[in-house]
Amino acid sequence: MENSYKYFKRDISWLSFNYRVLLEAEDDALPIYERIKFLSIYSSNLEEFYEIRVAEHRGVIMKKNYTEESGAEAEEVLAGITKEVNRQQGEYYRIFYDKVLPELNRQNIYLYQDSIPESFHEEFVHNFFNEEIFPFLSPVMIQAGDIRTFIRDRRLYLVIRMVKKSKRLSTPGYVPEYHYALMKIPYAKVPRFIELPVHEGKSYIMFIDDIIRANLSSIFPGYVIDSCYSIKISRDADIYLDNEKSGNIVKDIREKVKKRKIGALSRFMYDRAMPDDFLAFVCEAFGITADDLVVGGRYLNLQDLIKLPNPKGKELEQQIPVPMRVSFLDEMESVFKVVKKKDVLLHFPYQSFDYLIRFLMEAAFDPKVEEIKITQYRVAENSAVINTLISAAQNGKKVTVFVELKARFDEENNMSTAERMEQAGIRIIYSIPGLKVHAKVAVILRKDNEDGGKRKDFAYLSTGNFNEKTAKIYSDMALLTSKAEIVEDINKVFAILEGNASEPVFRHLLVARFNMVSELTRMIQQETEHVKQGRKGRIMLKMNGLHDQNMINELYKASENGVEIDLIIRGICCLVPDQPYSRNIRITRIVDMFLEHSRVWYFYNDGEENLYLTSADWMRRNLNRRIETAFPILVPELKQEIIDILNIQMRDNVKACRIDENLCNNFKRDDNPHKVRAQLAIYEYLKNRS
Repeated sequence: MENSYKYFKRDISWLSFNYRVLLEAEDDALPIYERIKFLSIYSSNLEEFYEIRVAEHRGVIMKKNYTEESGAEAEEVLAGITKEVNRQQGEYYRIFYDKVLPELNRQNIYLYQDSIPESFHEEFVHNFFNEEIFPFLSPVMIQAGDIRTFIRDRRLYLVIRMVKKSKRLSTPGYVPEYHYALMKIPYAKVPRFIELPVHEGKSYIMFIDDIIRANLSSIFPGYVIDSCYSIKISRDADIYLDNEKSGNIVKDIREKVKKRKIGALSRFMYDRAMPDDFLAFVCEAFGITADDLVVGGRYLNLQDLIKLPNPKGKELEQQIPVPMRVSFLDEMESVFKVVKKKDVLLHFPYQSFDYLIRFLMEAAFDPKVEEIKITQYRVAENSAVINTLISAAQNGKKVTVFVELKARFDEENNMSTAERMEQAGIRIIYSIPGLKVHAKVAVILRKDNEDGGKRKDFAYLSTGNFNEKTAKIYSDMALLTSKAEIVEDINKVFAILEGNASEPVFRHLLVARFNMVSELTRMIQQETEHVKQGRKGRIMLKMNGLHDQNMINELYKASENGVEIDLIIRGICCLVPDQPYSRNIRITRIVDMFLEHSRVWYFYNDGEENLYLTSADWMRRNLNRRIETAFPILVPELKQEIIDILNIQMRDNVKACRIDENLCNNFKRDDNPHKVRAQLAIYEYLKNRS
C-alpha cells in the first residue's frame, strides 16, 4: 500500500496555513486592530516565503543550488504557488476593503483611500510633504534598455508615467511620448502612516504613498502626470554555505548575509490596476519575466499595517492575559531549592519568563556554581539572558555558549551578541559545519556541600528559544529539573557540540541524528502492536510542521492498523487525511493571539503514557540535519498537566480548524453552547492549578 500513499506539497500546505492566518482578519468577533495585526502577519509571512522557498525552487530551475527536486518539479510547484497566492491576494484585498476599512470607519477612524485629500486637510498634507518627505526623495528616470536602476528588496517604490508639458498636448491627433520614473518611498525617516488633524471628531490617517501621489506635480514640475502605481520585489535571502568549514564559518556567513541585498529576483509585485502596456514597459526595463509577476493592490508592503496608528487605544486591541506568577517559586528565595525537591514545568507566555532569568541570575551569583552551558538559536536584542551570562563570567564562572550562526535572519544579531559575550570572557562555540543546532537546553554544574559534597546539577530544557521577547507571544513549555539522569544526557549533548563525543548513548533524551528517529519509529510501531493484541493504540502529536515522508508513512501504517492519531499541526503538514490509509488520523490547526510553538509527543503505551517535549518538528531538516532534543516528562502530575492542555486544544471550537484532504481550513465550530477558545481556556486552567 505504501507506494500509493499521497502527500501534500510542502509549500502548498504552508500556503494553507498562511491563509488560515488571513482568516483571523475576517473574524468580526475580534477587535479591529487585532484583525489588522493578522493582515500584517500574513504579509510578513508571505514576504519570507518568497525570499526562501520560492527562491529555492527558482534556484533549482536556474541550476544554482542542489536539492532532490528536478527542474520540472520546481516549475510545477511554482505554478501551483502562483495560482494559490494570486487567489489569496484577491481575498486579502477583499477583507481589507470590505471588512477592515468599514469597521475602522464605524470607529470614526478613516484611512484615506485616495491621493486627493479633503479640503480641510489640503494645507496640512502639502506642508507635511514639503517639510518631512520631499528632502528624502530621489526620483530616477527609467531609461529602458539603456541604464537599469537597482531595486532593493523589501522596499516600496512608485513608478510614474508622464508626458512633458507642451502646447501641442491640446492639439487634436497629437500622440505624446511617455516618460517613466522610479521613486523609492522613504522608510526610515518618515512613518508609513501619517496621522492628520482630527476633523469633526473623526480621526484621519494617510499612507505616505498617497501623500507623495498628491504632490507628484511638484516633484516633476516640467511634466503632466499620467498615472502612478506601486511596485515591490522580493529577492533570494537564503544562505547556501558551500564547502562549509569550521574555521571560516563566521567569515563565510558574514559575506553571505551581505549578498542577500543583491540576491536573485523571486517576486515582482505590482498594483493590479496598472495598464498592460505600462506593466510591459516596467518588465522590459527591469528584466522582469512573466514567472516573476504577483498581482497586488494599490498598497503593497502591508506588513507595515502593524504600525497603523490607533487613536482610541486599548479598546480596539486584543487584551492579552498578563503572564501569571508561580506562587511556590515566588515563595522560595532560591529557584535551586525548589528544583532540588521537584521538577518544575513552565508555560510561556501564560506564565512569566522571569523565572528563567531568575534561574540564570541565581547561577551567576551562587558561589557553589562552577559552570554554565547553554545553547542560543535566536537571541533577543539587548537580551537579559545574555546579560546574566556575562554577569556569571564576570563573577568567575566558567560559561560556555553554543551560538547557532545559521539561524535564518538572525545571523548578524547572533554574531554581534557572540562577540560581546566573547569579550566578557565567555567561551563561544560556533555552528557545526553542515548542521544547525536547534536544541534549547542549558545545564548548571554545581557542587552541593549540603549533600555530603556531592554534585547537584540543574538543567533547563525547552520547546522554545532563550528569548524573552518571543516568550511574550510564542506558546512554549520548559522544564527545570535536577534529575541526574537527565543532566547526564544533556552533558552528552554538550560533549557533541564541543566535539568530545562521536557515539554517545542516551538513556532518556531523544537526540536527532542519534536515537530520535529510531525511538519514534519504535513507539509508533508499539502502538500498532498493542492494537493487534486487542488493546488501545493512541498517539497525539503537536508540532509546527510535519514533512518527513518516512515518519508520515509510519503514521499511515499505524492508522491502517487501527491506531487513533490526533495531530495538532500549526504550519506545514504533508500528511493527507480522509484517505483509506489515514481514516484514523485527524489534523487540527489552531491560530490565535499567541503563536502555537510548543512540540509535544504523546504515546498511550498501553496506559503507561510516554510523553516528550521537544524542539523538533518532523521535517527532514530537523530529523536529519539538526541537533534537536526531546525530553521525557517523568513526573506523573506534570505529565497529566500537559495531557490536559492537549485535550483542551482538541476541544477548541472557536479557533481550531480541521484540515481536510483538499487542504481547506474547516472551523470546528458547532452548536455546543459551551465555547472553548483553547488559549484562554489554558490560561484559566493554569490559573486554577496555581
